Amino acid sequence: MDEHFVWMTTRRIKPGTLADFERAWRPDTFPQGMRRAYAYWSEDGQEVVGVSFWASKESCDAWRASEAEAHRREAMTRYVVDEREAFYRGRELALPAR
Repeated sequence: MDEHFVWMTTRRIKPGTLADFERAWRPDTFPQGMRRAYAYWSEDGQEVVGVSFWASKESCDAWRASEAEAHRREAMTRYVVDEREAFYRGRELALPAR
């Protein structure tokens, strides 16, 4: 099975700011090496989990160090109460046949 390179960020945001946060969160340009990205919101709209899949750890690191990412993170700052983030490696789990 293929190995995946994944960056995950969980942010707690201020109440009532989900729509504004989402506008600030979307990058102006999509990073080279990003294969897929997903966002998940809690029912109360105060926790957002971002999951991005990368071609390599190096491509993720390059984006994280870029000016475009710094600008995006600055735009989100006013909405974020708490943030946790980490890089992971993994693979898809094979499910047993039903």
